Amino acid sequence: MNAPRSSANTTPVSGVAALAAVLDRRCPPRIPYAPNYWQWFAHQRNHGLLPQELTGCPGQLELIRELGLDVFSRNLYCDEKRGWFGGLAEVIWEDVEFTEQERFEGRDRIIERTYRTRAGDLTERLRYVWSESTLVQEKFAVTEDPRDLDALAALLQARRWRFAPERYANWKARVGPDGFVVAGELCSPLKMLHLVAGLVETTYLLTDQPQRMAELLALHEAAMLDLVRQMASAGVRVMMAMDNLDVAFHPPRLVEQCSASFYEQASAICHQHGSLLFIHACGRQRANLKLIASYGVDGLEGVAFPPLGDVELEEAMKLSGDRLIISGGISAHEFERLRSRSEVFAYVRDLCARMRPYAHRYILSASCATPYTAPWPMLQHFRDAWREFGGL
Repeated sequence: MNAPRSSANTTPVSGVAALAAVLDRRCPPRIPYAPNYWQWFAHQRNHGLLPQELTGCPGQLELIRELGLDVFSRNLYCDEKRGWFGGLAEVIWEDVEFTEQERFEGRDRIIERTYRTRAGDLTERLRYVWSESTLVQEKFAVTEDPRDLDALAALLQARRWRFAPERYANWKARVGPDGFVVAGELCSPLKMLHLVAGLVETTYLLTDQPQRMAELLALHEAAMLDLVRQMASAGVRVMMAMDNLDVAFHPPRLVEQCSASFYEQASAICHQHGSLLFIHACGRQRANLKLIASYGVDGLEGVAFPPLGDVELEEAMKLSGDRLIISGGISAHEFERLRSRSEVFAYVRDLCARMRPYAHRYILSASCATPYTAPWPMLQHFRDAWREFGGL
């Protein structure tokens, strides 16, 4: 085990032990370190850039193990070429014909999905950009055509999710004592609109047709809460809403209008079953911290700090009360500005010192992803610095 040792205990501490303490809001024997290497690993693999010591790693889990880090991940099991999240639950359609077609433009994979509902057809198009190993949306299902809302209503009435507990159990067994598999299968009603209509059209719809949109949001909320119940009943310890929570897209007014009910009810269901609810967060968080904490949400993944965010991590801890768990600390900016091993060590030493008073609800991680351009030695430097300074 390559984990840093507690100053009071010379026995290496497992990822489960360190993370479980934080999930219980207890001071852990050491600061957990659970970075997100999803896109980084995919890009190195896709382009033949994996260093020699990683050539035998089939996936992100094996990379994390190679580095001797902790696992707190909602994308171990995801296919990055087909979706931004999901993989432990399948969509169940009633009275909707769903088709998917794939083609290539150069090395880019184009995915076109069509939903034929009783009220009309909706089509969206995604592109997996080979040069950057990332998925982008080129066409949204809902446009300015007013008929699209009728089709969206029919789609939301017909869509449910079925959790696959055997898949979760399989990944949980694979991770073992190294940490936790996070079920990143959820999205809030507001995020659902972002995914089907885009940010601009979502704003127009919520402004121009608030009552109609409230009805559609309620349909999605009901389906998501059903999935929360399924996962909590199956013993999922941590689940996550993949909302990219940022006040630019989730201002407090819209959070209260569109997502507050979902967050409150999902948190309550989780707590009844001994589960925790996290939200994926990136960008600016300051204005939402107290609000999100008030809904009973347990944690935010990947809180960004200046210059990418608008609140320092220790500020975020103070603003969010004393139960909201926050992960983050290493953003894409650090991989740009820190150029040497000594600079990385100085940064991690200062970060760990600042976060030590909040160790009972802090996970050292990415804020919110590791850039695919990050040099392999830098990942090793951060690992070594954590080994040096992550003990308590």
